[in-house]
Amino acid sequence: MKNKISIVFLALCIIFTFSACGKNVPSTATVKEEANIQIVDDMNNTISMDKPAKRIISLYSAHTENLFALELSDEIVGVGKSDAYPYEVTKKNVFDYKSDPEKVIAEDPDLVLIRPFINKSKPEFVEALKNAGINVVSLYPDSFEKFPEYIMKLGILTGKEDMAKNKLDKFNEDIEELRKVTENMNPKTKVFFESTETNYRTITPNSMAAHAIEYAGGENVASDAVAMRKGTTIASYGIERILEKAEDIEVYISQRGAMNSGGNLHSISIRPGFDAIKALQDERVYTINEKLVSSPTFRFVKGVKELSRMFYPEIIDNLDEFNKDERLNKREFAKMAVMAKHRPIFSPTSKYYRKEHRGHTYGTFEDIDFTDVDFDYIETAVLAGYVDYEDTLFNPNKEITREELAKSIYVMYELKNKDLISINIRDIEECDNKNIAEIVVKNNILSLEDGSFNPKRVVTKKEALEAINKAKEISMD
Repeated sequence: MKNKISIVFLALCIIFTFSACGKNVPSTATVKEEANIQIVDDMNNTISMDKPAKRIISLYSAHTENLFALELSDEIVGVGKSDAYPYEVTKKNVFDYKSDPEKVIAEDPDLVLIRPFINKSKPEFVEALKNAGINVVSLYPDSFEKFPEYIMKLGILTGKEDMAKNKLDKFNEDIEELRKVTENMNPKTKVFFESTETNYRTITPNSMAAHAIEYAGGENVASDAVAMRKGTTIASYGIERILEKAEDIEVYISQRGAMNSGGNLHSISIRPGFDAIKALQDERVYTINEKLVSSPTFRFVKGVKELSRMFYPEIIDNLDEFNKDERLNKREFAKMAVMAKHRPIFSPTSKYYRKEHRGHTYGTFEDIDFTDVDFDYIETAVLAGYVDYEDTLFNPNKEITREELAKSIYVMYELKNKDLISINIRDIEECDNKNIAEIVVKNNILSLEDGSFNPKRVVTKKEALEAINKAKEISMD
């Protein structure tokens, strides 16, 4: 894969021309030799600009997400109605290609990013923007191999070429690191991926999702699927073909999202004949947000990691890294808790932000943003109730006390009180939650120290790991 990306970079250096500065030229105009920036979009239109875009409206969620990854938040003046990541999109003006184009024109953008679907479904909208002198660029990588070229075009249009290349290098390195972990898995976990519930559709072998399955160490049982039509990665499969492979399907993945949506866990479980599928018998049916595996964004790496956790949970979520006599902080415990529970990382949809949320809202911590390496673990742990927070602060470096560990494990494993056991805790009055302290002691998850609970003592990673393992054993009884 690394060689493929290097080849693409070399090709891009030849394809894209940069010459002397000139005036902004709409995408419908004849390309001038003096243009500083020139690219050809996916509708075969040549776009010519004299300088990088500074007022961008993005009408496709993947474009928006990638622009934020390229640190272009200030340049983004508008987003589409289905955009949901990162949280900062909620602060941007919302535009809709199905509405009056005058609203977009009034915002005075120097670049509007769309995808070919919009060109085909709303040509009059696109034409109105072009007639107003706005650069309209239509991009969509219809295969995994075209992702690097797509990202570089975004970088060129916005003056972020170097950052785009660096991001792609890191993307490539992360994928290769995951592949090194999963490539020697033997036997490979056999997977069926449901892209839409209609006609039990799946994905084509050249799709982003198919590559994600491969990189995560899975074997796609529907690798013989054929695209429904040219230009799509969705493939019809049908219930008969799925049930023919019922005994082979070890993991059943259903994609969920606004654009394409498979069944939910309940609807899949009650389908006629599906009780013969091994994955359902073993309770290995999972859902995954389409944005993680089917959308051309840098979060694809996270999607691969999530699939690998579903395929090989005990290996990918191995907790040996925490078996150390080092003081434990909230950042580390959030990761430990999510891995211990094999809990999928939370990823919002556009519907999520339309609802009111009691307590924390995804992405709103002032001291943890979406670029943080542990962002997903922290957000998932907090939303699951595993770790506490203070208003808009998570305090990632705050150390975990015995009392905080007790509360977290109580929530994670829904511990029960052993009423018949009598116990005397010398410092019980110092505990904020006396009941939880008694429960974890009675269940032998945390032991008393000279008759005291010592609620404020900071725990080590090793102590937390031992407590979690004890709670796991109890929960399986």
